[in-house]
Amino acid sequence: MPHIQIDYSANLEERLDIAALCAVLRDAAVATGILPLAGIRVRATACSHVVIADGNPDHAFLDISLRLRGGREAEAKRRATESIFAAAEAFCAEVLATSSFMLSFEMREIDPALSPKTSSIRRYLPGETT
Repeated sequence: MPHIQIDYSANLEERLDIAALCAVLRDAAVATGILPLAGIRVRATACSHVVIADGNPDHAFLDISLRLRGGREAEAKRRATESIFAAAEAFCAEVLATSSFMLSFEMREIDPALSPKTSSIRRYLPGETT
């Protein structure tokens, strides 16, 4: 697990490489040391119907939500949040500097007892054994 969900205003597609951002967030998540590559899923959804602030159609937003199973130390989650958000902020720096843009991130824990999982992906990743 973790799931990284990106919701963004569709007008961002002309300003930002969303596919590249997905890879950046995956790499930043792995670099934290607490989020295993085999469990990471990154997906992005363009929101075509939005009203942002005063309704100016030039405004844009990108909201990142990271859901992960419980059990990690609070300090490790705080550091991971800072690190992943910093990677997103750096990737979006030009858009932030040149246009009206809101960037947000939230990490949430999932209760493992209420979120069953199964996967065969580790068998297909080089070097993964567990």
